[in-house]
Amino acid sequence: MRKIVEKSMLGKVWISSGDYEQNLTDTKILINNILKSRGVEGSENVERFLNPSIKAYMPDPFVLQDMEQAIKIIADSVCSHEKIAIYGDYDVDGITSTAVFVKYLRELGVDVSWHLPTREGEGYGLNISAIEQIVNSGVKLLISVDCGISGVEEVKYAKEHGLKVVITDHHSPDNILPNADAVVNPKRQDDTSGLTYLAGVGVAFMCVVALNRELRNRNFFDKEINLMDYTDLVALGTICDTMPLIELNRAFVATGLKVMGQYKNLGLKTLMDVAGVKQPSVYVAGFVIGPRINAAGRLDSATPALDLLLTDNQLIAFDLAQKLDAMNKERIAIQNAVMLSATEMAEQCCKNGKCSVFVCDDNWPGGVMGIIAGRLKDKYNLPTCVATRCDNVINGSGRSISNVDLGKIIHEALALGILSEGGGHAAAAGFTLNADKEKEFCEFLENSVVKQLSGKKPELEVFVDAEMDASGANMKFLKKIDALAPFGQANPEPTLVLHGATLKFVKYKGSGNTLSGRVRTSNGTELSFVGFNMVGNAIGDFLLDDANTNTTITMLGKLKENDYNGGSQVQFVLEDMAL
Repeated sequence: MRKIVEKSMLGKVWISSGDYEQNLTDTKILINNILKSRGVEGSENVERFLNPSIKAYMPDPFVLQDMEQAIKIIADSVCSHEKIAIYGDYDVDGITSTAVFVKYLRELGVDVSWHLPTREGEGYGLNISAIEQIVNSGVKLLISVDCGISGVEEVKYAKEHGLKVVITDHHSPDNILPNADAVVNPKRQDDTSGLTYLAGVGVAFMCVVALNRELRNRNFFDKEINLMDYTDLVALGTICDTMPLIELNRAFVATGLKVMGQYKNLGLKTLMDVAGVKQPSVYVAGFVIGPRINAAGRLDSATPALDLLLTDNQLIAFDLAQKLDAMNKERIAIQNAVMLSATEMAEQCCKNGKCSVFVCDDNWPGGVMGIIAGRLKDKYNLPTCVATRCDNVINGSGRSISNVDLGKIIHEALALGILSEGGGHAAAAGFTLNADKEKEFCEFLENSVVKQLSGKKPELEVFVDAEMDASGANMKFLKKIDALAPFGQANPEPTLVLHGATLKFVKYKGSGNTLSGRVRTSNGTELSFVGFNMVGNAIGDFLLDDANTNTTITMLGKLKENDYNGGSQVQFVLEDMAL
């Protein structure tokens, strides 16, 4: 890694891979540098990256361990007209995974039911009381989606009561797998598919593709089902579970956003209408649709969200979309109140010089723990766990920085008996513990983070994709950047450093903390910029000082297209600055 700026105006280190060709003006080289920073090299890989298709990236779904056994069991059940239950989760990934399986089985004419656990009552994963109800309803086959990999006792109970069980999941397994009839999970130690980056809905979709092939081979169909119609749900779950947008995920999202724009799913279309969405995008999926789908499970039951994705009735869809929109507004109000208290506690952690943040209080709403953990993680650049204490039990969520594997820490704490439940990924995890083990967990978390960081507190680093002369930041270059979309986890919108910009003028934009202005570039052209939340920090103070007009500055941020007076122009979104 190469340091471009040791310390910016916001106290950050700007770094780049350091192994790309240095050229500030050649746009072809600049785009190649961006692709190289994402690990994309070679003409064939570049072509697949720029034109991601499911056909190009989709492997044989039977490369997944246990897929053949799982599909035989499900296909036999379908052909025998047995009742099937889908057991999902209350977040967007779990809800979309459930929706994909239920919609497909309904199209086959299968008698299918589903269960989504409540966050506060049942918690994450399989639940024995829910399985008991499923058994009593006459179900013969239970399929888990986005959960089940840790449900050793629950699967044992289900099997003892006559259920066939197929687990499909993407969470990291414990040392012992559930004794299900089949366990499809790319994170199994004996799985060689290389698909560990899939979301739960990605794994569920792979199962549906495999099942579709098996049923076709059995001459089951009178009419083929177009599985591409489900990719809007696959894209939504993949984006909202912050899975890396690489390889097959990238193809799922690129294809799924197009399908979403064709409004094939009535529920999604209606929710977009209620939210005022004109065109689906990664941002819309992650920050507009996703939070509304999630709001149901955060505050109460996720059922309305799943009902919305499954309904074909316009009146029901509108009613459910309005309900989810209202619940999201309520969630925001609750979240803001908890955030104030949590920030005060987090400040104390940072003052004490800790490398991790753990905050917990009585009776905080469990549904907003993950959101607040993410906000605090971004604010302090430290792995963060936020938890609520109720009836001597602590439930929480954690979010981590790039160089700390929080999922590994949670699994180790679970194995040591510090936690009673837990699981997750490197970047996000959930956990449960008895209140009397709170101090022990805090110490274990801190020691584990320090160990992973080798005792060094992480610097506030910004990874730069490319350096360029400000004169090249034009619409032609922006179109080349846009060709790298969809942007998201592991393929973020390129962060650029612009050299050779001379400050011309700055003004307040609106009544908030936003500034806008223009710089003159080396070839005499001008570039407009906007800086959000800059008033009151070092950058805002510098820009608003008239004495700094005509000063040459180095800008860090992203290039965007800004609609203005019926037309469009290039605008640089300023995120940091150096002299």
